[in-house]
Amino acid sequence: MLTGKRIGILVVGFIVLLLITNSFYKLNESEQAIITQFGRPIGGAVKDAGLHFKIPMIHALHRFEKRILNWDSSADQIPTADKKYIWLDTTARWKIVDPLRFYTSVGNVRGAQTRLDDIIDSASRDIVSSYVLVEVVRNSNRILEKREEVREGDVISGGEEEEIETVIEVVEIGREKLTRMILDRASELVPQYGIELLDVQVKRLNYIEDVRKKVYERMISERQRIASKYRSEGEGKKAEIVGMKDKELNRIYSEAYRKSETLRGEADAAATKIYAKAYNQDPEFYSFLKTLDVYKNTVGENNRVILTTDTELYRYLRRIDGR
Repeated sequence: MLTGKRIGILVVGFIVLLLITNSFYKLNESEQAIITQFGRPIGGAVKDAGLHFKIPMIHALHRFEKRILNWDSSADQIPTADKKYIWLDTTARWKIVDPLRFYTSVGNVRGAQTRLDDIIDSASRDIVSSYVLVEVVRNSNRILEKREEVREGDVISGGEEEEIETVIEVVEIGREKLTRMILDRASELVPQYGIELLDVQVKRLNYIEDVRKKVYERMISERQRIASKYRSEGEGKKAEIVGMKDKELNRIYSEAYRKSETLRGEADAAATKIYAKAYNQDPEFYSFLKTLDVYKNTVGENNRVILTTDTELYRYLRRIDGR
C-alpha cells in the first residue's frame, strides 16, 4: 500500500515534471512566436528556430507563420471611369513581419484576412474606378503577328520574323501597371498590422452582361478593321509583286527578241555570204539548184501548174530532151 508520504512524493514529482515540460518550447524554421503574461505581451518576438524557455502556467505561447500566406477575395462589381461595370476578382500574397504588432492589432490570421479584405478591395475599387474600361482590360496597344519577309540578296530558309504593330485603342497605363498601383496603395496601410504585402494579382476579370455584349461588338468591329487593313496591305503587296513580275517578263522577252534578231541577222549574213561564194564559183550550177528548189516548193502532188513552153522556168527541162 502507498503511504501518504509516497503519494505526496509522486504528486510533487508529477508537478515538477509537468512544470519542466511546460517550461520549454520548440520553434521550427517556418515559425515565429510571442510570449504573453496573463494576456499581455512581454519581451520581443521570438524568431530563431530551436528550443526556448518560458515560465509555465504564467507565460502563454502564440505561434505565427514565417512563410508566405495567401489571400483571396470574392468577386466585386466595380464601375470604371467610363461608367461600365466589371466583376473583379483579386488574389494576394502576404507574410507576418512583426508578430508583436500583428498580435496586438489583428490577433490571428483570420483577423488579418478580414483587414486585407477591406484594404485591398478598397484600393482596387479606388484604382479601377479612376480609369476607363480599356485601361483595366488591356496591357498595351499592340496586336503582334509574325510575318515572313524575304529581302533582296538574302538567303532565307525559314523566313525572317517581323513584329507588326497595329494600334486599336490608346492604352496609357494598362492592367499590369494598375495592378502594381493597387499593390502600392494597399502596401501603405498594412504595415500598421505587422504585415508585408508582397504581391497583388487580378485572378479573374469579367464584364456584366450588358457591357459584355457591347464589348464583343466592339471587338468584332476592331478585328474586322484590322483584317481589312491587312487585306489592303496584302492587295498592295500583290499588285507590287505582279508589277515586278510583268516588268521582269517584259525585260526577258525584250532581251530574248533582241538576241534572236541579232542571231537571225548574223545567220542571214552568213548564208548570204555562202550563197554569194557558191554563186561566184559556178553561177550556172547555182542557178540550176535554185531552180530545182523552186520546182520542189511550187509543184506538189496535188498541184497543177499551167505555163507556156517558152517560160524561163522550163529552161533546164528543155535541155534534158535536147529541145
